[in-house]
Amino acid sequence: MTDRTEDNVGHRKILGIALPVMLSNLSVPLLGLVDTAAVGQLPDAYHIGAVAIGALIFDFVFWAFGFLRMGTSGFAAQAAGRGDDQELRNTLGRALVIAFGGAVLLLILQPLIGAGAFYLIDGSREVEQHARTYFEIRIWSAPAALANYAFYGFLIGIGRARAVLVFVLLLNGTNIALDLFFVLVLGMGADGVALGTLIAEFTGAGAAAILIARELNTRTGAWIWSGILEARAVKRMMDVNVDILIRSLCLVFAFSWFTWQSAAAGDAVLAANAVLINVFVVAIFLLDGFSFAAETHVGQAIGAANRARFWQAVQMSALWAGSVAVAAAILTFAVGGLVIDILTINPEVRLIARQYLWWVALAPLAGVACFLLDGIFVGATQTRDMRNMMLLTLALYLIAWHLLVPALGNDGRWLSIIVLLLLRAVTLGARLPALDRQAFS
Repeated sequence: MTDRTEDNVGHRKILGIALPVMLSNLSVPLLGLVDTAAVGQLPDAYHIGAVAIGALIFDFVFWAFGFLRMGTSGFAAQAAGRGDDQELRNTLGRALVIAFGGAVLLLILQPLIGAGAFYLIDGSREVEQHARTYFEIRIWSAPAALANYAFYGFLIGIGRARAVLVFVLLLNGTNIALDLFFVLVLGMGADGVALGTLIAEFTGAGAAAILIARELNTRTGAWIWSGILEARAVKRMMDVNVDILIRSLCLVFAFSWFTWQSAAAGDAVLAANAVLINVFVVAIFLLDGFSFAAETHVGQAIGAANRARFWQAVQMSALWAGSVAVAAAILTFAVGGLVIDILTINPEVRLIARQYLWWVALAPLAGVACFLLDGIFVGATQTRDMRNMMLLTLALYLIAWHLLVPALGNDGRWLSIIVLLLLRAVTLGARLPALDRQAFS
């Protein structure tokens, strides 16, 4: 076994995880911005809507498997805190087995998934036609996309943020380059964006496998099927994964509901909200670095049974996350209009997007606490609370939606998103004392 990590969690350790993750995370919304900007250079607004709807479907199809990243991260962090190299290998092996099984299932069920998705989506004929093409291409990236969740979570759990940076930048850099080539050079539309994503996912999976193989070569342990498939450990991972799956589906549904209702309001509103969601994600993803830092250090503190280190991780992560949230809000308000103009040339879409930009500037302030709490609970693998509080939050969000949107229109849609973020923080924060008691009892 390797030595346990040092007990003290200071600014350097938090930033050592957060900064590389923030840089890598910025490439994710940058990819969305580039996709939107590329098709936004085409004259018709339905191109933006088609990519937004196509990506929305995969928010359900792939992001539903986000438990592979979060569950793997929590278990890997706790194994690292104990100095248990063999369990690190077992954790990754279990996650990859689940990823492969999930990918096979998605490919088998793709006709049903596509039929159900497009039955529910109320978009124009042009939007639906191009979104179908996007779906039919991108679904074949499932094996690599799901494996990448497991790889990402493992690297975060063991605190290898620089490896995460290399992996994500290669994945999304390849995606950006291919999307620009297929759309702007070859003249493709949503099909070009989907094809670029497909190729990039497999490129990223290969790179991540190489990075992790090099890491494991420095550690003890071996690949042993009996350890990977040990019944109690598999059950524990599945319990955690099911909790995170339910939580993630609720969260994705909340944002998907937003996009579905935007589609019903017309192509211009759909396109404007799609542009603003990309700006929103840029601001929010800045905060994820500190959520991931909390995952790593909270998990390792619990693995080492060190309560003082746990609270150091919580406090340091909160301090930095709050500071970055204020900066992100100011930056969004200051340069958001310029970003909108870059993303689309359609004058109606530009006008609508600018009208609602100020809601997006509020998002980092409203969301900082809930994103940090996510990291704390993932690192502690206390996922039952995450599931239960998200179910409660979703119910309250839908109530707020039906009260606010009829009265306020698109302002009500954005206010509902702010309410969602605040409700997540309040409900999950109320469970933090119980997490402390259970983790260190």
